[in-house]
Amino acid sequence: MSRRKPPKVSFRWWVDRQIAEARERGEFDDLPGTGKPLPKPTGNDAVTDWVLREVRKGGHDTTVLLPPSLALKREVQDLPGKLAAERTERRVRELIEDLNERIRQAYLNHLSGPPLTVALVDVEEAVEDWRRSRAAS
Repeated sequence: MSRRKPPKVSFRWWVDRQIAEARERGEFDDLPGTGKPLPKPTGNDAVTDWVLREVRKGGHDTTVLLPPSLALKREVQDLPGKLAAERTERRVRELIEDLNERIRQAYLNHLSGPPLTVALVDVEEAVEDWRRSRAAS
């Protein structure tokens, strides 16, 4: 399944690259606390963690807590697994078109939160991937 990346280089990409290069140079080796668990969160983070634990304990989907732009990105990432459970090509196409329509609306409505960087899903390519996965299983 093809996911088109935005052509411009983002600040996050630059930061991620700097971190990766520093890791390759060994600049993170032997830092204090290496190999130890992170400390328990305090303050507002503790409240967020409590909400996540309760939502998960109830068997609910935590993606509803994500900002819309990140929730759509997660949906695109999870799409192959979701489509694998479908039995008909018609239903697969419906799910992809529904997701694409929500992506279009998100771009039109200028959602608050992190920038929307997800591309529309290529319907024909996704259907072909679905067919191949069904034939393989």
